[in-house]
Amino acid sequence: MPSETLENASPSTASYDAMAQSVLAGNPLTSEQALAILRSPDEDLLDVMAAAFRVRRHHFGRAVQLYFLMNAKSGLCPEDCGYCSQSKVSTAPVPKYNILQRDKLMAAAELAAKRNAKTYCLVISARGPNEREMKAVEEVVPEIKAKYDLKVCACLGLLDETQAQRLKDCGVDRVNHNVNTSERFYEQICSTHTHADRVQTLQHVRNAGLELCSGGIIGMGETDEDVVAMAMELREIGVESIPLNFLTSIDGTPLQQKKQLTPSYCLKALAMFRLVNPDRELRISGGRELHLRSLQPLGLYAANSIFVGDYLTTEGQAPEADYQMVEDMGFTVTKEEEVGASC
Repeated sequence: MPSETLENASPSTASYDAMAQSVLAGNPLTSEQALAILRSPDEDLLDVMAAAFRVRRHHFGRAVQLYFLMNAKSGLCPEDCGYCSQSKVSTAPVPKYNILQRDKLMAAAELAAKRNAKTYCLVISARGPNEREMKAVEEVVPEIKAKYDLKVCACLGLLDETQAQRLKDCGVDRVNHNVNTSERFYEQICSTHTHADRVQTLQHVRNAGLELCSGGIIGMGETDEDVVAMAMELREIGVESIPLNFLTSIDGTPLQQKKQLTPSYCLKALAMFRLVNPDRELRISGGRELHLRSLQPLGLYAANSIFVGDYLTTEGQAPEADYQMVEDMGFTVTKEEEVGASC
């Protein structure tokens, strides 16, 4: 079915499947179609997920990539991001420490390898890295890559061109810097930097020849249109990896009172992101245990990666539960590069 016809079609089993077919034929999903997925009735959920799985299977088969997060520097952040327990405006009781010493960062890398993770995510809470933090990363990354079969993704905040190039030169494979939400809504969640600042960092990272990891958070009070705008922007930027978080309402943060998301809405968001970004790695990130609950396994019909273990300041489910979920769904954990691979 041509995409212009789909824009005006009411959601149905046939139209969801036609959207998937059109996307696989090389036609980008439109904003109208993306909104139709987000706003589809819950009784259509399995049809929506089937359409997402058709696209996911074509590009990634039944492979699942595992990621491991290391909170290398906690708290002490001068930014006022309303969702974050580590920000200057948060009163949440989170650990506060400067960047960890080499032995702790290496021990975490060893644990990541033991958990069969493909990528070790080294994260600091900061507006951007200072020179001491840059040097610490430059020293430990080559050792991690030499000793363990791991990719390294660095999440260090805002970067300039020189810092991005230094990360490339020391062996970092990918940089994470989330756009978090739409450009329109961004000022509602942060005032100490702008959406444009984040996009500029992504441009510096791309210019340095590094892969881009950028996603966002759903459930902060944004509209459906904001969610779609974020998905479309990530497609336009061409990020390789998209982590999709679902807000964990943490006491002591400005967004602690935001409404709970439903499992069905979270799954529709994952399906929409898959159809908008068909051959990009899509990761179910923070909040999946809280918001997807018993429907977590269905998320793998759209996403092809998950974090194994804990998040930055919140706990994930036991790794053994993740392994069992992947196996029960008939998927396979792999470290192979899968982007663009058809099945």
